[in-house]
Amino acid sequence: METLLDLLDEAVARFGERPALGIRRDDGTSQGWTYSEFARRARIAAWRLRSLGLEPGDRLLTWSPSCPELAAAYFGAMRARLVIVPLDLRMSTDAIEGIVRASDARHLVLGTGRDAPDPRDARLEVMPTTTVDALCADPDGSFPQDWEAQLATWPRPAPADIWELVFTSGTTGTPKGVMLGHDNVSASIATFHLIVPPMEHRIVSLLPLSHLLEQAVGLFYAMSVGADILYVRSRNPRVIFEALREHRVTTLIVVPQVLDLFWSAIEREVEKRGRLGAFNMLRAIGRRLPAWVRRRLFSSVHAHLGGHFRLFLSSGAFLPPALQQSWEDLGVTVLQGYGATETGTGTCTTLTDHVPGTVGRPPEGVSLRLAEDGEVQFSGPTLFHGYWNAPEKTAEAFTPDGWYRTGDIGRLDDGRRLILSGRKKDIIVLPNGFNVYPEDIENALRIAGIRDSVVLETSPGRIEAVVLAPGTHGLPQAGSPASNPPSEAATAPPASSPGVAPGGAPGGRQAAEIEDPAETRRRIDVAVKAANSSLGPNQRIAAWRLWPEIDFPRTHTLKVKRDRVRAWAAVETPLPTTEAGGTTA
Repeated sequence: METLLDLLDEAVARFGERPALGIRRDDGTSQGWTYSEFARRARIAAWRLRSLGLEPGDRLLTWSPSCPELAAAYFGAMRARLVIVPLDLRMSTDAIEGIVRASDARHLVLGTGRDAPDPRDARLEVMPTTTVDALCADPDGSFPQDWEAQLATWPRPAPADIWELVFTSGTTGTPKGVMLGHDNVSASIATFHLIVPPMEHRIVSLLPLSHLLEQAVGLFYAMSVGADILYVRSRNPRVIFEALREHRVTTLIVVPQVLDLFWSAIEREVEKRGRLGAFNMLRAIGRRLPAWVRRRLFSSVHAHLGGHFRLFLSSGAFLPPALQQSWEDLGVTVLQGYGATETGTGTCTTLTDHVPGTVGRPPEGVSLRLAEDGEVQFSGPTLFHGYWNAPEKTAEAFTPDGWYRTGDIGRLDDGRRLILSGRKKDIIVLPNGFNVYPEDIENALRIAGIRDSVVLETSPGRIEAVVLAPGTHGLPQAGSPASNPPSEAATAPPASSPGVAPGGAPGGRQAAEIEDPAETRRRIDVAVKAANSSLGPNQRIAAWRLWPEIDFPRTHTLKVKRDRVRAWAAVETPLPTTEAGGTTA
């Protein structure tokens, strides 16, 4: 497999009439395509794209909720040798305008339906546009009788050809477009086969196809093993759980927030039935038993998930070890991966080695090293081709001997598994010269019960935490950008995650509603005390502040905009914390 078109051809040859991609709508109806039919729709899309006057190398914007037609548009664009530029549903107008300028895109492929974006919201109404439905519709009178024979003569893409530009920034200054070739993405897919042994996969897709994680694992790898993929158009939890049951899901590709939301829903249901004590006792017993026995012990829970659920693939943020253990107590394996758009596969745990708190080792073919300052660096065939029209930025991203600088700090445990500490640019250097990594403290707070926080040095040597109120989830709902601006836009992923924070306001623009301020303060105090007890003397939190909105301002990939939180903290009054962890009077 040298290109992604080779992957599609092989999938059709092996799995032709098996279900490939389907969609479940709000009203509960579903439709889907077999592998053969999906490939036909991709060929139709390729012909139509060329008929629009687009030439090989032209950039093509895609802006749509996940659906089989969008996936077919991706493969159609590859066949036409165009370069896809995916837009995220949560991107701000300014971010989109920056990407359009930087990519010099010629055409827009737009999603349809009530949850689809409106080009006017991003000032794209003058951009030539075709909907995903029209692109993939059955051939009409404009198609010559021998169109498929003509298409078969088109030159195929070469392995090193760029098929996608993923813009990792765009809210300030000039956005950076990560150039992805068929070769480095194909290399990443090959590593996935080393991480997950052959098994039957029925996948319910919850992350947006605009993100590389969902593309590489939830689409390309999934098709390479004949998976049955279902897209859920609704964000209604009831509809999502119905889809999990009816699709008899085996595998979910998620970010840690989704694991947390699903687990919270299970705990609430168990507590409502008055069975929480027995449930936790059974978890402690089951932890010592084989996974298949645990699934039998918790058969009622698994019934709500379709009865066949086996595997979570998680990436994009810190996964609290206790949360991973909770799912594994039920007989569900949680694999954790780490990488960037630029690296493709970085490291990952495996079915036989998934130690909580680590992100595993690099698979065969990918090389990892730690620089003297602890920066994680990679080399290998999965690395990107550079930044679009930015040779100086590309040069800065690599060491003189060709290793990619991730900007992340990490260390290796005794088994040479990678443990991440945070970003180099966020390091706090105390007056005594000690380096403090904010993410280490934020992770300790997560383990102690704070869903999300931002740790800052507010004055020399003084560490404070800005926290979300307990009970808020920090998972904004997908929506079009300008009509409901998301404080602008990132981490992974998912603009379209299920579980929506109360009110559903994107980007944390709604004030957090706190029913009992005193109880909220007490719970945060307890969590800060617990976190401080696990931290070293130089890492301990001196004070905390409650963020006034339902979520932090985030980028389109859901990364917290620390600069905005830092600016707010510069004027807000903190709640001091005693050495024992409680607030002073």
